[in-house]
Amino acid sequence: MEFHHVPVLYKEVMDGLKIKEDGTYLDGTVGGGNHSLGILKQLKTGRLICLDQDTNALEASKEKLKDFSNVSFYHLNYKDFTRALEAEGIQGLDGILLDLGVSSHQFDQKDRGFSYRFNAALDMRMDQSKSFSAKDIVNSYSLEDLNRIFQDYGEERWAKRIAEFILEARKKAPIETTFDLVEIIKAAIPKDVRRKGGHPAKRIFQALRIEVNDELNVLKDTLYQMVQSLNPGGRLVVISFHSLEDRIVKEIFKYAFLDCVCPPQQPLCTCDKKREIKIITRKPITASPEELEVNPRSSSAKCRIAEKL
Repeated sequence: MEFHHVPVLYKEVMDGLKIKEDGTYLDGTVGGGNHSLGILKQLKTGRLICLDQDTNALEASKEKLKDFSNVSFYHLNYKDFTRALEAEGIQGLDGILLDLGVSSHQFDQKDRGFSYRFNAALDMRMDQSKSFSAKDIVNSYSLEDLNRIFQDYGEERWAKRIAEFILEARKKAPIETTFDLVEIIKAAIPKDVRRKGGHPAKRIFQALRIEVNDELNVLKDTLYQMVQSLNPGGRLVVISFHSLEDRIVKEIFKYAFLDCVCPPQQPLCTCDKKREIKIITRKPITASPEELEVNPRSSSAKCRIAEKL
């Protein structure tokens, strides 16, 4: 199976990692291996650890990087990156890359259920060894929980109405496929609204995917750990694809940059907090006009970079 994925912000990532020939690097979301290939080309005595929770991605990256002996692969969510470091006997990293979100391959693979463009089982699992899928959410979540994820993760204006229509539809029969869900969403959103702003199912599919894969909680729980795992001078490069992810990255970088977290009204500092990073990107890096022309999916990409002190 061909794993097609266009690497986003490729040059910016390579420059941002500031790769050392003898450094140790982690690609926490290897995908098809395009960014990893760029890293390996710059290493001599260094090493690269590649993780992905999608076995298709791992197989594709292993094939792409088969000519390199200084790379290891692990079927892991990046939240479990310390397991890979322990297995490799690595104490600290000189660089970490996270390319968040869904790959082009996952969107375009019809049977994965990520896209509203293809009729498929409601799936959306990045790690297909897990049992919990989008079908479980739409057929079992309460009105309140559906409304919550559609609002919080999809920022969907019609969240509650869509949730109500889902509950009504599943009384008659289980909601099985992507097109079943698309028709329910279309019925819930007024016709004049549907004519504007892209596909009416876009935000709902995003919300379901985030919930299925617990994407935002994984990022919140893991990113600061990654900061702490860097060697002095090591770089952390994160590419996000929607405002919720970018906000988390920004806030965690901001916290790691602080050298005091005492309440402002407290006259003397009593906390043990020390500044841990230098923030390289005060504003996120976005795709150039040239990249947007070649790869329209890069339009929502934002890259933030931090360096360990």
